[in-house]
Amino acid sequence: MSEKKTVEPLAVHVTELEMTTPPKQSLPVPVNIQTAIMRVPAIPPAFYRFLYLQVGRRWHWVDRLRMDDEALTAALHNPGNAVTVLYVNGAPAGFFELLKIDEDTLELSHFGMFEHALGLGIGKWFLLQALYAAWSSNPKVVRVSTNDLDHPRALQLYQRFGFSPVATRDTTVLPLTDDEKADLSAFF
Repeated sequence: MSEKKTVEPLAVHVTELEMTTPPKQSLPVPVNIQTAIMRVPAIPPAFYRFLYLQVGRRWHWVDRLRMDDEALTAALHNPGNAVTVLYVNGAPAGFFELLKIDEDTLELSHFGMFEHALGLGIGKWFLLQALYAAWSSNPKVVRVSTNDLDHPRALQLYQRFGFSPVATRDTTVLPLTDDEKADLSAFF
């Protein structure tokens, strides 16, 4: 009989960032790649979990995976929440999620790309599209947070596009257990 492996919490340093003016950059649409960006109102939980896992598995995204269908659907279908999917050459390749905190504040709560879309030269362009979408509702502040489990250049990229650090904190993330991974095996 095999022993169950326990997972240890991972120490995480979080940086919270804000931007108070829309980005001034402009980037051309990538060439030789067919891209589409589509908002998905009333996104089904199974499709969202697929997106979340494809983007977040490397970075230990776990919060939304631990929600049951009812709680996840309520979060996703909140009128202030919007999920937008990137397609590259017809296949899903990433997503971003915006959450309206209040009349003045919008949060880029999730942003990322699938592994097959990395290295195609579209990451910066896709982030800029997410920021254009965020600023389209005229907030006073757009927020994002990142941590040291995220892509090594995430903090630098956010700052390059106009975000400034406003706070840091230390916390922990409990990685998925083997049982949780087994429950999600259809999405892996």
